[in-house]
This record gives sequence, C-alpha cells and structure tokens, in this order.
Amino acid sequence: MSTAQSGPNLAVEARCVRLNAKADTPAEVAPVVEMQPLSRGEGQVLLEVKAAAVNPSDIKAATGLMPYAVFPRTSGRDYAGVVIDGPAGMIGREVFGSSGDLGIRRDGTHATHLVVEADAVVDKPKNLSWAEAAGIGVPFVTAIEGFRRAGLPERHETVLVFGVTGKVGQAAVQIASWRGARVIGVARKNEAYAGYSNGPVEMIDVSTTDVAARVRELTDGKGASIVFNTVGDPYFEAAHKSLALRGRQILIAAIDRIVQFNILEFYRGQHTYVGIDSLGLSSVATGAVLRELVPGFLSGHLKPFPIKPTAIYPLEDAKSAFIAVAGSSRDRVILRP
Repeated sequence: MSTAQSGPNLAVEARCVRLNAKADTPAEVAPVVEMQPLSRGEGQVLLEVKAAAVNPSDIKAATGLMPYAVFPRTSGRDYAGVVIDGPAGMIGREVFGSSGDLGIRRDGTHATHLVVEADAVVDKPKNLSWAEAAGIGVPFVTAIEGFRRAGLPERHETVLVFGVTGKVGQAAVQIASWRGARVIGVARKNEAYAGYSNGPVEMIDVSTTDVAARVRELTDGKGASIVFNTVGDPYFEAAHKSLALRGRQILIAAIDRIVQFNILEFYRGQHTYVGIDSLGLSSVATGAVLRELVPGFLSGHLKPFPIKPTAIYPLEDAKSAFIAVAGSSRDRVILRP
C-alpha cells in the first residue's frame, strides 16, 4: 500500500470518550467526552469514525485487569469509518478494522475521529452497514486466529465450541461451518443455537449433560478434532476429555487461571493446546487477519452480528454502553459518533 504523502496533514478536534483513571469496578467506570486534537503522521490515515464497538476487553482495561493499559486514553478497539486524510488514493475509502493495542496502550476508536496506520485499514464490504462492520473486529479476529494457529477445520472434523452463545463462539461456529466441519455447541442451559451458521449446530446443555460423554456418543467414540474453549478453566476438564486423538484445544480466556490436567492423557492423546491473545496483535497484523475474512462476508458465508437499535449509543452515553457489556449483554454494543 502506498505511503506517499498527499500534502499538508488535516488537523481536527475530535470528540473522544476518555478514561482518565482506573476504576475499581465496572459500575465505577467513568468515561467522559473530551476534545482532543488529531492529525496523522507519515504512513497513517485519519478517519471519520462512523461506528465503534464496545468489547469486554474495554471494560477489563478500564478496571485495571490489564496492567499495561495507559491512562488517560480514548477507549475502543473496533471501528468502521471513512478516510478523510492519508496517503494518495486512500481519501474517501470506506474502511473498518480492529487492534490489540488501540484503546489499551494508545488512544482508540470511541471517538469522532481516529488515527491509525494506513496498512491497518481494510476496505469495508459494501453489503455491510457501518455498525455491522464495526462489530466484526475482536470476535472474528480471535476466532480465525485460533483456527489458524490450531489448524483450520476440515470437512471430516468435528469442532466443539464451549461458550457458543458468546460472540467469539458464534464467530467460531460460522468459520468452522463455512469450512464444512461438523459443529457441536455447548451452552449453560437448554437452548437452541441463536447465531448464524452454514450448517446444523448440535447443542449440549452443560447443566444437565456430561459433555465429554455426549461428544463421544455423537462422534462414535472419536471425540472432537478441535475444541474452541471461549470460557477457560471452568470447562477445561470437559474440553480435555472431549478431545479426539491428536485433538487441539484453543483457549482464549480464564477465570481462576490455574488448572490441573492428566499429563498421561495429554501426551498419549497427542493433544495440542493453543493460546490466543488478540491483544497481542498490532493494528497492521489485525488488518491482515480481517482481510482474509472479507471474501466470506461478501459471499454471505460469514454474517455480521445483528445490531439492535437499542444497543447503539451516542458517545455521550458511553457509560451505559460499558455497563451493558459488563452485564454480559448478548447484544453487540455499538457507539455511534
């Protein structure tokens, strides 16, 4: 991508959701809207933000669960918007993106404007709205990065997803079913799969069912080729016992952090554990991941999360948006400048 300069850089006064100090609890997070001067540097673009998602990691960073988070800063990792200043040929492009450091280690996307590397932005699929594009970021990047690291699902494989009602779980279902794999979902109660899928999703109610035994029953004793564990330690043992020979478990979260497992079963099963931290991906690296997913959204094999009007908030009501996410809302929550 060209980084030739297009003349004097545009300077704007952006309205930004600012976190000026760490809060002790999600209820005490106190975002305020402040004006901040923004202009791009070499190799960067200046965007007018049309929509930006609120992620659970935004809340964690605000409450000190990420010790490397800086204060004060503008929050937000995911975005969609229009390039208004940048390298030649980029002005006017409709783009979207995400990042592991935006909104955590540097100023992020919950603002009217954003400065980011030119190589980080991805052309927005024209069949998606601004809010839909802004909602793709973290969940889909985490899901596809997990599969890329563990080995992309194949048609003959079974993928078991713990936390299938969450956004990363739903993204994992979409990708696995797009590739033709059989998908089994695990939820905390008896419920049908509510997200989009390219094939049937068999559901297991963890509150009433021995998950590993049921997975063996459904797979003629083989187990799951890939277990995508979006919850972490509470389901680690069930996930471990559900793995097929040479099965892979993908882990993206933790609650109590420490687990015990049977090492003998691990090496005799020739298992692989893969840890994914989307916070470790730069804006440019995240853009490369999202670029791989765009054909799926253009073809309709991948669908953005539905955005309810009641889950869209103005910047001035960012606290309500944060509280909704902290309260485990199943909606994809969006800020619209």
